[in-house]
Amino acid sequence: MNTGTVVECRGSFREIGRQYGEACRENLRSSLDFIFRVLTNGYRTTKEDVMAQAEKYIPNVQAFDPDYLEQVKGTAEAVGCDWREMFTLRCILELGVYYQKLRGLCTSFAVAGDRTREGKTVLGQNIDWFPHVPLDIVKMEYENGVRVLSVSLGGFVEYSLNSSGYGMSANSLFTAPDGFRIHLPIGCYLPKVMRQSSFEEAFSLLCQAARGIGYFHLADASGRLRGIESVFDGYTVIEPSGGMLYHTNCYLTDSYQGQDTAGTILPDSFARKERMAARLADLAGELTAERMMDVLRDHDNAPTSICRHVDPNQPAEWQMTTVASLVMVPEDGVMHVAWGNPCEAAYRTYTV
Repeated sequence: MNTGTVVECRGSFREIGRQYGEACRENLRSSLDFIFRVLTNGYRTTKEDVMAQAEKYIPNVQAFDPDYLEQVKGTAEAVGCDWREMFTLRCILELGVYYQKLRGLCTSFAVAGDRTREGKTVLGQNIDWFPHVPLDIVKMEYENGVRVLSVSLGGFVEYSLNSSGYGMSANSLFTAPDGFRIHLPIGCYLPKVMRQSSFEEAFSLLCQAARGIGYFHLADASGRLRGIESVFDGYTVIEPSGGMLYHTNCYLTDSYQGQDTAGTILPDSFARKERMAARLADLAGELTAERMMDVLRDHDNAPTSICRHVDPNQPAEWQMTTVASLVMVPEDGVMHVAWGNPCEAAYRTYTV
């Protein structure tokens, strides 16, 4: 669990990778051990096979963002592992679908304009994952001057606020694995999205890259909110309704719902979506960062609530909980983070 210390990295992509790897070495090693253990034990496969599946993504990442591969190599050098192992970690969400083993749960929101008390955009989410996953808070300053403040989940994906005035939230989606295709790993395209100098550039990249297993929304200081849902062969832009976006782990797009397996895998996703919608509607016009912190503490339908707790009736591989809670205000350049369930942990404030 993160203690609140910000890891600061700057310079070339290789240098940023090395600084990150040096500061977060133990957490990254722990995460590598975990993902290889889960996938190899759960499917009686080998570490070499898992890495071979991840390596199929390398040509696509090389074409999309060769700079990021340099960052991954720098991180691997500092951690003391083969860079392909570190690359495999960045592919874990896709490999979880391929091996049908790992699951992620989240509830996210973005609000703006007259839905808020002060007219400031507010976005964020609860991040739900396996208990005791390593978490870090990292600030990366790139040579183009853009700074990105991120909560890193296990070293494989980040939830971020950008110094250009926009933030990002994300949720896992679940579609039938028989349509699985090699495209780009989430952990390798979001870094490029989040280091862009404008909202429009960032969202354009999302439309180019997002396919298959994710929902994302961007929200900026000027009040622009825009989401995207994807399947393996396409995507749909989700526009806000009345100055609000909210999402869980089920598809909103009508044409994708026939492929949606959330009803089997995560039936509570539908209840969390409706609960978030109700809470936002009740607070319309009065929404602030503090009010959204209260919403993210919601325990309706506990333990599988917005503020999620371990369900003792579920098998070990389904023991998920809220590991961090985020509320961002792009206009102020701040991210409020509760390390653990927000009903138990106080939010701390970090500046991009």
